Amino acid sequence: MGELVRVEIDEAVATIRLDRPPMNALSAAVQDEIAAAAAQVSADPAIRAVVLYGGPKVFAAGADVKEMSALGYAEMSGAGSRRLQDTFTAVARIGKPVIAAIAGYALGGGLELALCADFRVLGESAKVGQPEILLGIIPGAGGTQRLPRLIGPARAKDLIFSGRFVAADEALALGLADKVVPDAEVYDAACALAATYAAGPAIALRAAKEAIDQGLEVDLDSGLEIERLHFAGLFATEDARAGMRSFLENGPGKATFSGS
Repeated sequence: MGELVRVEIDEAVATIRLDRPPMNALSAAVQDEIAAAAAQVSADPAIRAVVLYGGPKVFAAGADVKEMSALGYAEMSGAGSRRLQDTFTAVARIGKPVIAAIAGYALGGGLELALCADFRVLGESAKVGQPEILLGIIPGAGGTQRLPRLIGPARAKDLIFSGRFVAADEALALGLADKVVPDAEVYDAACALAATYAAGPAIALRAAKEAIDQGLEVDLDSGLEIERLHFAGLFATEDARAGMRSFLENGPGKATFSGS
C-alpha cells in the first residue's frame, strides 16, 4: 500500500484513494503510486469495478506546481512528461468500469485524472477545469485529447483557452459530469454505481470498454472489426453460456456471472 495513494477494497469494488493533503497535488511520487494502484486493481480478478476518490474536501487540485516549476525543457521533454501521460493512461486502460467521485476541486491534472474514468459523479459544490493556460502552459496529462473527445472540440477549447472553473451544474450540461449529488453523498453514489457494474460479466464488460475506447480512435470500418472480434470471443466464456441459459430459462436480467 502506498503512502500517498491507497487501494481500499470492499467486496468487488476497489477505491483508489488519493491522500496527499491538503489538495492532493499530483507530484511525481503521487503519479508513481497512482500507476501502481492502477496495475493492482487491473490485475486482481476479484475486483470488478473501481472508484477514484480524493476524499470529501478535494479530488485533486492539479500538478505540484512548486515541484514542476523547478523543471526545465530537458526534464519535461523526456521522463517528466512521459511519466505523467503514462500514469494517466494506466488508469484509462483499467479493464473494468471506473467511476470518479469528485468533491471539491478537480483542476488541471485532477480533471485529467477524472477524464480517465468511464463516469464522473460530482458533488453540488464541485469545481472542475483546466487552468494550465494561466501558468503559461497547456494540459499535459491528456486534457487536450480526452476532453474534446468527451465534450466536443469547441467546448474543450473554451475551457482550455480560458482556464476557467466550471461548476457542477454546468459540468452536467456540458457532459463533463454524468451525475450531480449532494456533496456528502458523492462517494456513496459513486460506489453504488460501481456496485451495479461489479455484478455484471467481467469479461464482457472489459470487452465492451475496449471496443468503445479503441473504436473511438479509428475509422468506422476498423471499429466494427474491433467490435466483431470482441463479440465473437465472448462466445468462449462461461458467462456468455450462463447469461443465455438464464435468459431462456428465467427471462432477462436474472443471470449470475462468475467472471469466467
